[in-house]
Amino acid sequence: MLQKSNNVFSADGLPLLIGSLPLNRHQQALDLIFSYTPEIPLWPQLPRNPYEHMMPQFAEGVPCIIEESLNKPEGRIYFDDDSTDFADNMLAFYEEYMAVLENPELLKSSRFQVSRDRAEGLYLLAETMAKKNDSVAVKGQVTGPFTMLTGIKDRTGRAGYFNEGIREMMIKSISMKAAWQTQLLRKSTGRKVLMFIDEPALAGLGSSAFISVTPSEIKEMINEVTEAIHLADGLAAVHVCANTEWETLLTSEIDIISFDAYGFFDKFSPLKQQIDAYLNRGGIIAWGGIPTGKAEDIETETSDSLTALWEKQAKALTGSERSIESLLRQTLITPSCGTGSLKPELAEKVVRLTREVSDNLRTKYLSDLCIS
Repeated sequence: MLQKSNNVFSADGLPLLIGSLPLNRHQQALDLIFSYTPEIPLWPQLPRNPYEHMMPQFAEGVPCIIEESLNKPEGRIYFDDDSTDFADNMLAFYEEYMAVLENPELLKSSRFQVSRDRAEGLYLLAETMAKKNDSVAVKGQVTGPFTMLTGIKDRTGRAGYFNEGIREMMIKSISMKAAWQTQLLRKSTGRKVLMFIDEPALAGLGSSAFISVTPSEIKEMINEVTEAIHLADGLAAVHVCANTEWETLLTSEIDIISFDAYGFFDKFSPLKQQIDAYLNRGGIIAWGGIPTGKAEDIETETSDSLTALWEKQAKALTGSERSIESLLRQTLITPSCGTGSLKPELAEKVVRLTREVSDNLRTKYLSDLCIS
């Protein structure tokens, strides 16, 4: 079995992007990523391809998921555990799951890999990074299990989360897909891997639709994926692009918490005691201070205004025991969410602002570090 790595990664206010971009070609997207965030590049997800939408992209290999005509308007994806061969398929799934747990080298040829048809950007990043040596880390991402289990329904419209058999398979599938991807990027790039678990559905916690979902269930689910990433020698991150029950994530085993600071800092910052404990154990904040939600915000904001906003927000989390400089060393500067739904020119401005705000803050507070 692989052992958890103790390698230290220092965030140091570096810029980092969230996966999706509104482009048609992966090479074009990767060129943009390397132009602005070469220190921690990521693989681009292009949602103009229906197989790169959040649900289908990581649906392969789960025997209860059915996909029909995804490339057509009437296409759909759903859970189905009523088929006559479902029990046999589930048994095969768990046999393979146990095998890769015992021998992680089997991951590279298992059902838990993501095909190139659904993640061209991932393979292109791995191939490109093999020729580059100026990055300090590399970012990957998977759709989180809660988002998959609540975004995909069965034939009756019931979320997969509320079917125990489906829930357990999906959690284990996402865990192994995250481990496979971490392993692939680690071996092909030689860099520390930051593996993001994208969980937009966690914004729905506490609503009537999820009233029976408990914080302990969410934490257990996130920790299972996190453990798989750790065993593959990566750092685990969770990204929620709206408000959620932050205390659940702050007290989980997650290494990096990515949140929309531009829109929801006032919901996050009151948990200062829990944030302090999280930072004291070495946690990192991916500070989503660059707006992506509204075109008018993107058009209006500048690198100076967003730098000032970060400084204002940072003061709420600092004091006699934590300086702004030390907070920045445990911070990544990111957009609030992906840019896949934006016009290309606005997406590029978001990417540029992310770079510029990072440079502004690193120049002012971390003068001992070189700016690219």
